[in-house]
Amino acid sequence: MVKTPLFKGSCTALVTPLNESGIDYDRLRKNIDFQYENGTAAIVICGTTGENAVQSQEEHDELVRVAVNHTAGRMKVIAGIGSNDTLHALRNAQNAKAVGADGVLMVTPYYNKSTQKGLVEHFSYVADRVEIPMILYNVPSRTGIGIAAETYKALSAHPNINGVKEASGDFSLIGRTHALCGDDLFIWSGNDDNTVPMMAMGALGVISVASNLLPGALARLCALCLEGDCRAAAALYDKYAALFAALFIETNPIPVKTAMRLCGLDSGLMRLPLTEMSVEHLAVLQTRLREVGLL
Repeated sequence: MVKTPLFKGSCTALVTPLNESGIDYDRLRKNIDFQYENGTAAIVICGTTGENAVQSQEEHDELVRVAVNHTAGRMKVIAGIGSNDTLHALRNAQNAKAVGADGVLMVTPYYNKSTQKGLVEHFSYVADRVEIPMILYNVPSRTGIGIAAETYKALSAHPNINGVKEASGDFSLIGRTHALCGDDLFIWSGNDDNTVPMMAMGALGVISVASNLLPGALARLCALCLEGDCRAAAALYDKYAALFAALFIETNPIPVKTAMRLCGLDSGLMRLPLTEMSVEHLAVLQTRLREVGLL
């Protein structure tokens, strides 16, 4: 079976607009329009940046439904389904399929973790039961467990497993995975600051936090890489490198939501255990926004 990548270019891991009453769906729709108008290829709803961990099941289902309906085919919609409970991940995948999402993003099972054999069975259990393209998500800094290249190779044989959001920062792993899997497993950068070198190694784009704020710049950066002009892409990256770093000065999505608010794209509150940004870090973020002309 010849696989087709779910998307190429920049995919935004959307923040979830929150207020004291719940979710601001009007703001969500405006954020989706902002992404489309600036060249974003796909959006992830209910991912880490979307504070999926503190959403009720009802909120999760409604967020995916609203995103799919409002996007209306203009961009690909990928639903975050990850859980350390395999059956819960399956339930989320089934909902994503039912409401018309284009794909799902499934993170490794945090806290209880697993062996590499367990990872193969965890992802395969869901992929066997829901016919929708799945992107694996490897972010060991958050989950405490990473995916080995040989595990990627085993999973790449599954027709419903499309690729991986690679946020390990391990370029040896990325290179070995690409060599082992080829076009059986597409790779996307999971870190804004890794995008250019990863695309030089064969990645097809990025699933980005910064593109909540800078969708046009991230779309252009990916387009340059896909055109083979990594030198121009690196120059564009250099312009925003300090801001990209500042967007992780505290736990994501605290900085990006704060930056959006400062730039007139207010997406509301963070839910506990996330809190407002410290005064010291806020000053750094404001400086970085001014340096690139956003304030």
